[in-house]
Amino acid sequence: MRSHTEYLTFHTPTHRQYLNITPQVESALRKSKIQEGMVLVSAMHITAGVWVNDDEDGLLADIDAWLEKLAPFRLDYKHHETGETNGDSHLKSLLVHHQVIVPVTAGKLDLGTWQQVYYAEFDGQRPKRVILKVMGE
Repeated sequence: MRSHTEYLTFHTPTHRQYLNITPQVESALRKSKIQEGMVLVSAMHITAGVWVNDDEDGLLADIDAWLEKLAPFRLDYKHHETGETNGDSHLKSLLVHHQVIVPVTAGKLDLGTWQQVYYAEFDGQRPKRVILKVMGE
């Protein structure tokens, strides 16, 4: 088995933002020359996440509203007693998870018709990294 590792760095201008990173994942796969295997895509921060879903603006707005309903910004989180103000960002990250595994078949991401890979930033305005680990033959 071979592997190829790349790191992506994002510095979003807003506190919350959702970025389609499928092109970057495809680029790492091409560089790896792996034909059969998988790509691990993992956010390396506890206030960010990664998911696979449709690239559609209405759905992204729905996801954002859903996350804000389940983990709204509030001033009374216990976490804020430590001097932080991002308790909701940690909770949002838990809801979407921090990593996904995408299968690779015949040198291509084996995604469904509408599936795309997204990076979800919940506490932005500073640099954060994502690791891409391509593994296979």
